[in-house]
Amino acid sequence: MAGPVTPCSLDGENSTLSSTALSLSDTDLVEEEEKICAVCGDRATGYHFHAMTCEGCKGFFRRTVLKGTRSTCAFTRSCAITKAKRRQCQACRYQKCLAVGMKKDMIMSEEALRARRELRRQKRHREPNPAAGSTQNGSLTADQQQLIDILSDAYKKNIDPSFFPFIVWRMSCSRPKGKGPGSAATAPHLLSPLFQSPGHNLHPQDPQDVPLGGPLCSQDPTERFPEEVFADAFSVLPMFADLTLMIQQVVQFAKAVPFFKSLPMEDQISLLKGAALEICGIQMNMGFDAENNIWACGPHYYSITQCTLAGFQQTHMELVQKFHVNLRKLNLHHTEYILLQALLLFSPDHVTIVQREAVDQTQERIALTLKSYIDHCHSLSEGRFLYAKLLLLLTELRSLKVEGTRQMLHIQDANGLGSKMPLLSEIIS
Repeated sequence: MAGPVTPCSLDGENSTLSSTALSLSDTDLVEEEEKICAVCGDRATGYHFHAMTCEGCKGFFRRTVLKGTRSTCAFTRSCAITKAKRRQCQACRYQKCLAVGMKKDMIMSEEALRARRELRRQKRHREPNPAAGSTQNGSLTADQQQLIDILSDAYKKNIDPSFFPFIVWRMSCSRPKGKGPGSAATAPHLLSPLFQSPGHNLHPQDPQDVPLGGPLCSQDPTERFPEEVFADAFSVLPMFADLTLMIQQVVQFAKAVPFFKSLPMEDQISLLKGAALEICGIQMNMGFDAENNIWACGPHYYSITQCTLAGFQQTHMELVQKFHVNLRKLNLHHTEYILLQALLLFSPDHVTIVQREAVDQTQERIALTLKSYIDHCHSLSEGRFLYAKLLLLLTELRSLKVEGTRQMLHIQDANGLGSKMPLLSEIIS
């Protein structure tokens, strides 16, 4: 802050300069005094989310909204928020942010910010396509190709595009109790939380060894229901069971990626809990029939009608369907789907991560590889805005996941499924 200027004993022109300097100093003083954070009183750096705030309160508000954190005040909800005490009560600090006019709808996610920067960059460097079918950049670097090979190998070994486990599970539900892999005695771990035993192989190689059925079919694990029952009162059971199996495959895919497995266990858990449902959404898009607006899951198909019968809201499912139609229109390659899922996995901005820098670097590496792959494998006209469109769709997917999770919790509680599907409960908790 500029201090007051002491008038000099100057006369004539110099005296005028001194007077002017004093006047400017006073103006600067007023401006500096006005730039005070409306939340905590610290030095403000400008208007952030519609309010004059400091960088600390700006970052706090953004993180709180993106994470969906719900804090409670341990006192009377009237804690003084100052520069020295602003970290003591997150609940009151957040309420102060809202009270001074900070707007949640002005916050952009990391994906949206990247998309905006990418669109600006492309507008600045837009060039005519020199030849049909040509690419913007030559070829992928050796490091990028190695990354694609690692992710593709992990995906191929752990994600079954034919949904074979889903077929086995549905067959097991119609078997007589005590026989075959649907027996309750052979189903001890399919639905147990996957994060409690990191060394355990949760993806059996022999389909006959897949421990399926059991707890999914009834409150009494010794009972069995025929397949046709699921279309009526128990329609929510196969839907949540299929989702559980997809999550299980996502976990195995992640554990097969070396730079994921090298992270601390708490970071692995946080990343999986944050991204598993979003990754399942991308996988479902690979089997989405845009012409008939249905999702294929092995031999079973889901429509909006079936989802609403299971308990999901019609308006939410219409938004989900719109997302899948838009993503399907992009005609992504199989490799792009894999890179997209890996990009979602290494997203630390909405969870608490210990090795945040390592996760950020991996996410950036995957993002650059995805961009280079698009430039390398698509013509300029086809891939010009593809990367930016993908980032915007990922932002939309995150919003859909938040609302979908809320509805799944309600459905799970209403049907008493929490104890039968602890893995899904762990993910959506």
